[in-house]
Amino acid sequence: MIRTILIVVLALGAAGTGLWGYQEHREKNAVLLNAENNYQRAFHELTYQVDMIHDKIGGTLAMNSNKSLSPALADVWRLTSEAQSDVGQLPITLLPFNKTEEFLNGIGDFTYKVAVRDLSDEPLNNEEYAQLENLYKQSAEIQNELRKVQHLVLENNLRWMDVEMALAANDETADNTIIDGFKTVEKTAEGYDEAAKGDPSAIALSNDQNNGYQNLSGEAITKEEAVKIAKSYISKDKVKEVKVTQNGEGSEVGFYSVSIVHGRNAEANMDITKKGGYPIYLLDTREISDTKLSLNQASEKAKEFMKEHGFKELEMFESTQYDNMALFNYVSVRDGVRVYPDMVKVKVALDNGDIVGFTADEYLQNHKEREIPEPALTLEEARSYIHSNVKIMDERLAIIQNELGEDVLCYEFMGQMNDDTYRIYINAETGQEESVEKLQNAEPIYDDLV
Repeated sequence: MIRTILIVVLALGAAGTGLWGYQEHREKNAVLLNAENNYQRAFHELTYQVDMIHDKIGGTLAMNSNKSLSPALADVWRLTSEAQSDVGQLPITLLPFNKTEEFLNGIGDFTYKVAVRDLSDEPLNNEEYAQLENLYKQSAEIQNELRKVQHLVLENNLRWMDVEMALAANDETADNTIIDGFKTVEKTAEGYDEAAKGDPSAIALSNDQNNGYQNLSGEAITKEEAVKIAKSYISKDKVKEVKVTQNGEGSEVGFYSVSIVHGRNAEANMDITKKGGYPIYLLDTREISDTKLSLNQASEKAKEFMKEHGFKELEMFESTQYDNMALFNYVSVRDGVRVYPDMVKVKVALDNGDIVGFTADEYLQNHKEREIPEPALTLEEARSYIHSNVKIMDERLAIIQNELGEDVLCYEFMGQMNDDTYRIYINAETGQEESVEKLQNAEPIYDDLV
């Protein structure tokens, strides 16, 4: 009897020890997973910030207005601060990264000092402009090296926790692809002159403020009507499950969130305004197979979609291909004038032409009847405000929003300088340089990397 009791006690003890060990293992894995996620986030944010810094510097070089330059330089200073914060969150404390940090520090110091001074009384001199050009080239090199590391991380599913353990153990035999990549980044930054600091940014085409949807018309819709509208946008025959929730209670305009499971367990989510039943956004998460459609064929699919759902008097002004998807940006056109606040974006799958993404948030917030004023400046007068180094390729009238969310009639110029393309907006009333936007160049391909 006593022997049986001892066996039971020992068995229970072993089971308890096993359960405790299992819990410890789960908690340890949860901690490691959380740390890995934080490292991944910090790295990809750092890469994005460096991308933005490079583009902002490029935008500054095309600016010809001191009034635009000051806020642009302040924006770069902000970006460098965020980039430095991301560097500090990576597991590279045992790996020297001081040269790159010094480079970011230098950019921040230069942009802050220039941004806070009165550029009307003391504009950029030739030496400072040369520093901006130098910074643009240098930031492009660091951007390229970081992109290579990013490609290798994603391509090979590399873990930052392995980097931290390899650094702590001083393990030279491990596959330290990330470490080697950051050493290359550090070497690229090494030797950068402290004087080579600076950069600025273009102002966004439209502000991101949420002014509600004050211009919507129509009656309130029911949940059932919201589902019907969602199905008309998703166009899926085999709907497996539908969920609807109400959001925005207490706000001026609420909306329904509709989730539809379809096909091979793919899910499409859509937000629809209660007032009038207007689509805010659509996101279909289905897997997209190999590319079969060209960008031009996809644009026809997007055009049909826009026409079918009543988005009239809009024209496509920009198209981009990302792997097996195409993104098209549309804006309203009034009397030949592009109205950029009225923007709609459509994403098309390149395997069969399905619409897998759509957002009309900016359009719903900003679309209204507008009086298009007559420009005070002629096209030739506005062109004279463009930097002499920019070669103008295209020009038109357009309405954008300034930092205060106000509509501004501008002359839009598409121009090139060196190997980069810019959109430049000159106020048609005052000649002020309202915005300079550097367009994205073609993405580099890293398939030849080991």
